[in-house]
Amino acid sequence: MKQDASAPGGATVVAPRKGERVLVWGGLPLLGGVLGALLKSLADWVVTWPWAPFEGPAQLLASLPDLPTRIGGAVVGLVAGAVLAAIAESESVTVTVDDDGTAIERGERRVWFSRSQVSAVFKDRKRLVALGPGTEELAGQETDLDARRLAAAFRAHGYPWHEGGDPCAAEYRRWVEGVPDLSANEHALLAARARALRKDGSESAQDAEALRAELGRLGLVVRDERKSQYWRRTRPADGSDE
Repeated sequence: MKQDASAPGGATVVAPRKGERVLVWGGLPLLGGVLGALLKSLADWVVTWPWAPFEGPAQLLASLPDLPTRIGGAVVGLVAGAVLAAIAESESVTVTVDDDGTAIERGERRVWFSRSQVSAVFKDRKRLVALGPGTEELAGQETDLDARRLAAAFRAHGYPWHEGGDPCAAEYRRWVEGVPDLSANEHALLAARARALRKDGSESAQDAEALRAELGRLGLVVRDERKSQYWRRTRPADGSDE
């Protein structure tokens, strides 16, 4: 496996590979251009149906001159693909690991944690997670970065990488509203987070992450499986039971 890039100061940088970026920046605009050029053919076919959705726009598109419409569609599709590629680039994750700490960057958001705080690092499905001395979540970020590359980077700098995933997985319990083990405030936050998880969109996802952080301040760690929430309590920093 090809080594990830080294940054000044001996850090290891794990980011989308050059080939992946070329595929995004080349593939999405190309796909958009092809689909845009084919819209005229699709409209010509749709207007032959006895009934079709979007019949009005299809008839309008079918009535336009063939070659200019195909060229215009290709240009619009190309631009749309480039916009999607730019969004994908801005949402990509870069992880910089060194002997002192780790930075996780996504767009303008940057999270840093000290190596001395880390008790475990692992990939929990698509989330890269670092736990602190009391098993609290220091950082958690969804990423498509390969777990093997991340493992190699963290191990190279002496971090406790857990190949099998979350070492506290057995401690989680499914959240059910009204269970007596949680306070009224904790239930209220989990209920609000459940509502955010049921909604689509980046704003709802941000709300869910903000509520996760608020629950973390109360000593609860939350993980998601489909639309269900599972929770556990953090431990004392010395690892002893309460």
